[in-house]
Amino acid sequence: MDWIKLIRRFVPPYKGSMALNIGFNLLSTLLSLFSFAAIIPVLRILFGLTDIEVTRIPMETVNGLQETLNALRNNMYCALNEQIAVHGAGYVLFWLGLFLVGMTGLKCVTSWLANYFMVPIRTGVLRDLRKALYDKVLSLPIGYFTEARRGDVISRMTNDVGEVEASIMSALDVLFKNPIMIIIYMTTLLVISWQLTLFVLVLLPIAIFCIGRIGRSLKRTSTKGQEQNAEILSSIDETLLGLRVVKGFNAQDKLRVRFNRLINETRATFNRINRRYYLAHPLSEFLGTALIAVILWFGGLLILGDHSMIDASTFIYYLVIFYSIINPAKDLSRASYGIRKGMASLERIDAILETETKIPEPAVPQPVRFEQQIAFEHVSFRYQEDKEVLTDISLAIPKGKTVALVGQSGSGKTTLTDLVPRFYDPQEGAITMDGVNIRRFNTRDLRAIMGIVCQEPILFNDTVYNNITFGVDTTQPAPNGLTWPQAVEQAAKIANAHVFIEEMPEGYETMIGDRGSRLSGGQRQRLSIARAILKNPPILILDEATSALDSESEKLVQEALEHLMQDRTTLVVAHRLSTIKHADLICVVHEGRIVERGTHNELYALGGFYTKLVDMQQ
Repeated sequence: MDWIKLIRRFVPPYKGSMALNIGFNLLSTLLSLFSFAAIIPVLRILFGLTDIEVTRIPMETVNGLQETLNALRNNMYCALNEQIAVHGAGYVLFWLGLFLVGMTGLKCVTSWLANYFMVPIRTGVLRDLRKALYDKVLSLPIGYFTEARRGDVISRMTNDVGEVEASIMSALDVLFKNPIMIIIYMTTLLVISWQLTLFVLVLLPIAIFCIGRIGRSLKRTSTKGQEQNAEILSSIDETLLGLRVVKGFNAQDKLRVRFNRLINETRATFNRINRRYYLAHPLSEFLGTALIAVILWFGGLLILGDHSMIDASTFIYYLVIFYSIINPAKDLSRASYGIRKGMASLERIDAILETETKIPEPAVPQPVRFEQQIAFEHVSFRYQEDKEVLTDISLAIPKGKTVALVGQSGSGKTTLTDLVPRFYDPQEGAITMDGVNIRRFNTRDLRAIMGIVCQEPILFNDTVYNNITFGVDTTQPAPNGLTWPQAVEQAAKIANAHVFIEEMPEGYETMIGDRGSRLSGGQRQRLSIARAILKNPPILILDEATSALDSESEKLVQEALEHLMQDRTTLVVAHRLSTIKHADLICVVHEGRIVERGTHNELYALGGFYTKLVDMQQ
């Protein structure tokens, strides 16, 4: 059953809180029975049944459970008659009312304590789920996000987690509490009248079947609803990212029509889901009332019979307890709906959590050493079932040298650089560092010796200082005997960023906005270069770091890159060929193969691909 799987999956870390919750729920249910028990003597007084002669039964003469219960009930009536005879009916009613209030007060306290210990379970399970999702997203390979829609991933991490909180976590409280109440109440009903209770148990499966029929399609429909929510989120994400293009091409109406279609379809789906969900309460209430009516008829026949085992006041007590079962049963049916509804979202979350990480870590990683060269040895690579993006690449990058990759868009340059930090693994061939396959290194250790500057700078909605220190551990001492603020300032000066940072309202503590929106393109790129300078990596990967800049910004960024590239092993993807004329080796990549290699002068003299690229730019 779904709820058993949920408890086994989420609750074990919180066994202590669960035990206390169940214990206080048990105590609360027992106290409610005691408080209900005060109804019987009150009814006997009001119905004038206290005049009936009752003789006290010695408990030592009683054998068996049924005789013991009858004797206890008989002796309670006897004590009640004695107190009424001495103090009067009003006095006894006062103390019975006080007993009822006291038992109810204790019941409320224990019920609150049960909920008190349920809170850490609910919040803890949600925290664990969010943490597992976030950790999984961080560990997934880059390739996963080229295939999955970003909006869908965000939807699973927000909408689906919210649905789990609203449905499944709310149902957990009911699952720990209501079965206890139902079992204890049903046991009490059996003790009071087994004939009447057996009659009830014959009717209950019919009611449960009717309720269950409605909820069976909820899970399937909820899955469709969450997928449509993901489409809406993806549409919003694409609109915000491309708003400049949308307005530039007057495409507002086109997007508006598409968005309206999405939200109308989603509305129709959730109309069906919520209508079925809200049917649970009135249907269970109707069936409960029908059961009460049938019990009144059958119980009346028993009481009016000559050999009835219960009297009228006990029968009313029986009805009170049975009616107390109806609300827990209704809540349990709603909880089962909630679980079906939430399981659809949980399955979408599990689709991420159970995704296989395609970049395996070695069981016994080797320490990373880089003294000689990085080598591509007959490397071929493809995305999923696509055609090969790289074919039989062989390339050596000696330590301290600069190797540039040039070629048309889509030729495989960026893919080739992505293989070095193991964002992907090649299907054929190997990439080695000093003769050791980089698959034998822990990816964290491998990437620790690399700095990456991309065409589009990746900045965070934080301060300038925190963006520059993003790639280093500031809990450790700063390099060269400096403090971290001094080291950050030094890196910013080398990256030609210090001047514009000092002109900002709060200097290095200025917030730069979402994705660095308060900065120009050149400023964003210089901040990302300062980040790489501060990390001080021996290997540097530059992926078209100046291609999106104007001439003035390009000059400043190029100067910063030249400072950064000094005494480092650098792999450069270049769009503007003027920036890599002095590279130690230039490789021309065409349709996934290296078709030419050499220095600028050597390649230009060949009159081949490289010559055409240079002439086109000139």
